[in-house]
Amino acid sequence: MCELTMHFLLHIKQDADQRLRSQAGAEGRVSYSSVLINAGKCLLLIIIIPPFLNYASLQREGQMLLPKGYGQIVDVGLGQKMHLLCKGKGNPVVILDASTGMSSDVWLHVQDNVATLTKVCTYDRMGLGFSKRLMQNETTGTEKVWGMSTTGRMVDDLNRLLQAAGIAKPFIMVGSELGALNGRFYSHIHDVQVSDLVLIDPIPEDIFEEDQWKEYCLLFNMMHHLEDFALYGKVLPSLQARQFSAATGLSRMLIILGAIEPAITGENVSEEVIQRQKYLLSNPAHQSSAVDEYYFLNESAAQVKDITKFKPLSSRTSVSVITGDSFDQEIPEHLNQVRIFQLAAQMVAKLQKKFLEESYPSANHIHIKGADRRMIYKKPSAISQHLRKLVNQRQAKQQSE
Repeated sequence: MCELTMHFLLHIKQDADQRLRSQAGAEGRVSYSSVLINAGKCLLLIIIIPPFLNYASLQREGQMLLPKGYGQIVDVGLGQKMHLLCKGKGNPVVILDASTGMSSDVWLHVQDNVATLTKVCTYDRMGLGFSKRLMQNETTGTEKVWGMSTTGRMVDDLNRLLQAAGIAKPFIMVGSELGALNGRFYSHIHDVQVSDLVLIDPIPEDIFEEDQWKEYCLLFNMMHHLEDFALYGKVLPSLQARQFSAATGLSRMLIILGAIEPAITGENVSEEVIQRQKYLLSNPAHQSSAVDEYYFLNESAAQVKDITKFKPLSSRTSVSVITGDSFDQEIPEHLNQVRIFQLAAQMVAKLQKKFLEESYPSANHIHIKGADRRMIYKKPSAISQHLRKLVNQRQAKQQSE
């Protein structure tokens, strides 16, 4: 009897242990599933919330940060509206066209300085800054001839903007990089409207020829594989990465954390301008248009090359060229002295000299020591000084007539 009792109790204990193990396994599976579900929820929130919050912030900031007083949104026809910012009074008017992928804010210091003498206007090219790009199902017809985000299209936009805003002619046209290509194209097509053409760090169209481009790309790739440059730790993300970062809301988070900073800073830069730059860094539409401008640089240069051959510049239009002597001031000084960087700078300078001799042999060439492509906001005084000189000359001529 005792032996049967012992077997019965042992069987009950084994059955209980088995149930406990089964229950523990089930709880483990439930716990693991819960972890996966919670992780999925967190990941979903991370993917959805930043873009949503960024979009909501952009809608609010787009109205708040639009330059007040001087700035205006001009209807240029065909469903397009462009941002124009004019300061000062008088003639001749100075028109400023920014560098590749940049908004009109880069002219801040130059505009304020020259506006004490005459009227100075900056604008945002279509898709950049506060100039909204057309939807794809809308059309002006010109992109069928010139293509979107190319110089031909930009000049057509600018001409309609200046007409709609009633800008007095002739004016002084000033452009930097892509803006210089636009200025050249505009001056050749609408020569009676331009009294003076000022090219800042102009892009020599020959650089996009196959052999020259291969050589430049080789130098560029070698520079980005320099060990010292990699160790520097300040390699900027690609334009496509910036666009993706803005679209996902990552750029706004990085700005808040201080990992991304505006290009234009300093004591003389207002908080409004700094906030506007942060807004554009977080704006995927602006970043997308910047990508397109770089992508179509080759086509833009080809358009300018063709138009200058087809229609030479009027002898009445004076030409000035302003260049620097550094490859990139944001690269550490000791790297700017590296042979590869020097070769790249020398190559661009050589091509600039060649195109000036061939296209504008009588141009006034001004060389700014220690300046690079960012000179319009890093070293604006030399540019302002030259523009003031041109304005004074034109005003004196108008008075004498």
